[in-house]
Amino acid sequence: MWSYFRWEYENDPFILFSMEHILTLLTIGLCGLLIYFFRRLLRTPFYNKLFRYSLAGLLVLAEASLQSWFLYYDAWSVSYSLPLHLSSISLFLAVIMLLTKNKLAFEFTYFAGLGSAIQAMLTPDLDIYSFPHFRYIHFFISHGGVAIACLFMILAERFKPTLRSLWRSFAALNAYTAFIFIVNKIVDGNYMFIMRKPHNPSILDFLGPWPWYILVLEGIALVSFFILLLPFLIRRRVKN
Repeated sequence: MWSYFRWEYENDPFILFSMEHILTLLTIGLCGLLIYFFRRLLRTPFYNKLFRYSLAGLLVLAEASLQSWFLYYDAWSVSYSLPLHLSSISLFLAVIMLLTKNKLAFEFTYFAGLGSAIQAMLTPDLDIYSFPHFRYIHFFISHGGVAIACLFMILAERFKPTLRSLWRSFAALNAYTAFIFIVNKIVDGNYMFIMRKPHNPSILDFLGPWPWYILVLEGIALVSFFILLLPFLIRRRVKN
């Protein structure tokens, strides 16, 4: 069993859209469906708090275990181990959102975190780490957990994004990206993949060379924000 935690993993490498990848995505989707079917139960005080605190604890444990794994193998580096990727920031904001029901944390996590989590789960940057390695499980718990947290806040807490919150989140994302660009220059890192593309196949491979793919990503991010807002706009119009 210890082999599943080793830095040098000797099993088959991760394969995009392999059976294990598809089953993992279906499992996360099933969790989302269960939240929908049990949304009324999750609004009761006991189960509401139980779910929020359990998921928040799981997300914190996932990030803490990753940092411990880097440290155990003496592989921690300021260049790539800091929790500065958009997925990590979204994870921390999701924890704050679950514990405090903070609406600003929900806005950013929904627009920026959910979109990036979905893209990351569809095209994971996992290299050699396939199921059931620790890195594989950590990756999908952390990204899937952010997506489930957003869905919970919408279905159980009845939070709703607005057009104003969309622009707030887009501005915050750009400000954070500018900050991360400076950090990358200082630590010779590639946080948020804005200095170069990841090694594994991803959507960035279709967006042109650096730095033009960053500009394309800006457009994709804005379009994805509007797509995420669209169901709420349609529902509001139908109600009116």
